[in-house]
Amino acid sequence: MKILVTGSNGQLGSELKALAENFSVEYIFTDRAELDITNADAVNEFIAHTKPDFVINGAAYTAVDKAETDQEPAYAINATAVGYLATACKANDVKYIQVSTDFVFDGTKYMPYKEDDATNPLSVYGKSKLQGEQLCLQHNADAIIIRTSWLYSSFGNNFVKTMLLLSSERSELKVIFDQTGTPTYARNLAQAIMQIIQHEKVKTTSGIFHFSNQGVCSWFDFAKAIVDLSGNNCRVLPIETFEYHTPATRPHYSVLNKRKITETFGMEIPYWRDSLMACMALLK
Repeated sequence: MKILVTGSNGQLGSELKALAENFSVEYIFTDRAELDITNADAVNEFIAHTKPDFVINGAAYTAVDKAETDQEPAYAINATAVGYLATACKANDVKYIQVSTDFVFDGTKYMPYKEDDATNPLSVYGKSKLQGEQLCLQHNADAIIIRTSWLYSSFGNNFVKTMLLLSSERSELKVIFDQTGTPTYARNLAQAIMQIIQHEKVKTTSGIFHFSNQGVCSWFDFAKAIVDLSGNNCRVLPIETFEYHTPATRPHYSVLNKRKITETFGMEIPYWRDSLMACMALLK
């Protein structure tokens, strides 16, 4: 089996690299230097030449606030490039796996979001990722899309690392408590994708699936857990969204329902706090 992973230096790509030695699979890891996914010809030629069995698109424009004014590259990477990858995979009989986000929802629901719930993104980032989903399925109905949320890892820049740094420097942190979702350890997402790829149903399965760690928390709860586990002597105080202005509007509630992915692929998903402890053990 041969797997092409784009965005290999990002959180998901780095976790897939870390897991690679556990699988008897040939991997091709690419980042912008090896493959410009916003160039249709380059994508077609690379996939036709390397002939992978699977393509996992781990590349994304993830600067949520910056995307509000930096719209062209956000749409180029999160939408247009996804269409190119999906088209090339379809033409070369390659199974395509696209990673999307909980930010395609507006957060007005108070039950975990299912895959077929109405989308209504509030930010440019969310809109660009939704357009990527639409282009993906438009050009490749056999593709699998995995929506995830609040991704963090021992690799790259993320909320966990930011909270660890700030709590080591400050005596007090104020964190939003009225935005609720689920943190997702990128290693668990990488493991889930590899489980899907090895599953007997993968070739005949397509469409959208939700994956995050189990459980629910606010950003405040998440930050409090990080600081408590770190042992840093820093108070974490809850604030409301209006007290911390950001350029991009975020959903107040974006918990994902994982029933579809667990039942389809016989998957067990870890609780968010257990996964946080595992990640922080690596960081220490």
